[in-house]
Amino acid sequence: MFDIDLPWWEFVLRGAIVYCALLVLVRVSGKRTVGQFTPFDLLVVMLLSESVSNSLSGGDDSITGGLLIAGTLVALNITMAALSARSPKLAKLIDGESVLIGRDGKIFYDVAKRSRIAESDIEQALREADVELSEARCIFLEADGTITVLKKRDT
Repeated sequence: MFDIDLPWWEFVLRGAIVYCALLVLVRVSGKRTVGQFTPFDLLVVMLLSESVSNSLSGGDDSITGGLLIAGTLVALNITMAALSARSPKLAKLIDGESVLIGRDGKIFYDVAKRSRIAESDIEQALREADVELSEARCIFLEADGTITVLKKRDT
């Protein structure tokens, strides 16, 4: 139960490799995957975790091995958060940055399409902000996947 079949460092190395690979895959998949899960996005995340579970443990089913992997993943997450808090360039690389998808009552459909944002998502954000499209000064796709609408100022 507690005896591990592999050297301890192999669990750490496996955890680090899988963490980095999944970080790249999730980052490449787009902002909406991170920010607002659809049922399909949630299914992909669940299947991703299942697909890499064997590569993390190398076939070892011990509690010690599982705790080593969990500790490695948490330590990597804390390290990445600390590094991105100190480095704006790294934060931009890992977290991304907001994208302007509309201005002055016009939606930039080419930018929205590149960002894989459906028009219905933009319309929903406008409704949630209680802003008509003609009243929208700026519409942003934030780095976390949410859509922010800024209303024109009343003059």
